Amino acid sequence: MTLAQWTEVDDYFNGLLVGPDEALDAAVEAGDGAGLPAIQVAANQGKLLNLLARLQGARTVLEIGTLGGYSTIWLARALPEGGKVVTLEADPAYAEVARANIERAGLADVVEIRVGRALDTLPELAAQGHGPFDVVFIDADKPSNPDYLAWSLKLTRPGSLIIADNVVRDGEVVDGASEDPKVQGVRRFTELVAAEPTLTATALQTVGSKGYDGLMMALVTGQAPESR
Repeated sequence: MTLAQWTEVDDYFNGLLVGPDEALDAAVEAGDGAGLPAIQVAANQGKLLNLLARLQGARTVLEIGTLGGYSTIWLARALPEGGKVVTLEADPAYAEVARANIERAGLADVVEIRVGRALDTLPELAAQGHGPFDVVFIDADKPSNPDYLAWSLKLTRPGSLIIADNVVRDGEVVDGASEDPKVQGVRRFTELVAAEPTLTATALQTVGSKGYDGLMMALVTGQAPESR
């Protein structure tokens, strides 16, 4: 199995189940043109986020890590009238690209972009009374994932869904001796999820056009493990 074959399979399913999308395609092109790293979710993964938010009946979404707004658009499109995505981006240049992409998609009234380190803007959200959010999507700097989990728990409620991307790290997540801070951040994040009595979670390995990685989904239950 190779990346080329994984990409071909992605292309097959995307062609039938996702299809072309002018706003999303333009968002990718704008990000490439502005020199953003090509680390946005794949099209089928974006559609998965959209479906999960719709299944959740979400009206409010918190996204930690905006990049060029690609996943933001997928999430915003899942919301009913009056819904809101609050997305956090540390890099002002990335945020400007995202803002233009979101406006082009006709979602400027649905999405609020907050610029600054998420560990600074998350306390501001809490202090301003935002939340509880129905869905939280964590896709930012992995060493901070444990802190993002702590804030996600403060900004959600029983029934909320927390999704974290890039948790497999090409399989390196199993290496407890890894010196990669991204790997260690994901490992600590996973340990904290496993130990949190108000969460029930699973993780899935994925292969595709983005290579070998995976995502974690955690449901906030508000209940002890024996009651799940």
